[in-house]
Amino acid sequence: MIRRAKIPEIPDILNITRACAAFMIDKGIYQWNEEYPSARAFEKDIERNELFVLEKSSKIIGTLVISTLMDEEYRPVRWLTPNGKSIYIHRLSIDPKFQGNGYARQLMDFAENLAREKGCLSVRLDTFSQNKGNQRFYERRGYQKLEDIGYPKQSDQPFHCYELVL
Repeated sequence: MIRRAKIPEIPDILNITRACAAFMIDKGIYQWNEEYPSARAFEKDIERNELFVLEKSSKIIGTLVISTLMDEEYRPVRWLTPNGKSIYIHRLSIDPKFQGNGYARQLMDFAENLAREKGCLSVRLDTFSQNKGNQRFYERRGYQKLEDIGYPKQSDQPFHCYELVL
């Protein structure tokens, strides 16, 4: 079941994102760190009704932010569609114990269908340049790789922007 997250669930959500960070670091992917994602980021996501969780047997196993707000870092990117009618995906995570079972695909299907229902022109996101698995995942879904942006607090390496035209 996919549903909106609640404030008391933030510790469980942070446990998942920290497990994902450790899992990626073990693979040499330094995408997330102790500063990101933060409890405060998730609090803001919940306040805006943008944080969703995926439950299996009443346990949260995944997260996804579906936002209509464009981050400042995205402003210079030459997107495929005009600004204003897109959704932005952030902080997709699946507990490493459950990865490889299609749960990320479920969350992305949910987000893309929600975008269509809202009449959006596209779905936009970024993924870490060193995370080749994520890049393949989005490209197989039809996302087009565009320009790179930076998040200096997260990494010295760039992040690739992707867009799916609906």
